Amino acid sequence: MSFSAEAVACTCAHVADERKAEQIVVLNVGPLAFFTDYFVIATGRNKRQINAIAEDILQRLKGLGQLPLGVEGEAEAGWVLIDLGDAVVHLFSPQARELYDLELLWGEAERACWREVKPLGDGA
Repeated sequence: MSFSAEAVACTCAHVADERKAEQIVVLNVGPLAFFTDYFVIATGRNKRQINAIAEDILQRLKGLGQLPLGVEGEAEAGWVLIDLGDAVVHLFSPQARELYDLELLWGEAERACWREVKPLGDGA
């Protein structure tokens, strides 16, 4: 089954929120980037939380038949990237988030109102 990039990105944001991620942002980078349509950016307080968020996102998407193209980084290094094709999830430690500052780098991107989008696989 195929879902819209926005639905996948917002679902990832909801899963991160369920795992108590902080500063969750979904950016519509499609008009600015050739490689993806959405960035999901979230902060985990420590490596255990970052790993738990990543595992839960991967589990939810697997249940929907949405397999990642790749997973990069390690929570121990302060970041994990999940490439879903039309959406890319960036999970950061507070220090790595400040260092990479993707919101500034992609400052022209419109922010999606992810809380207003019903997550996939949540009784949908």
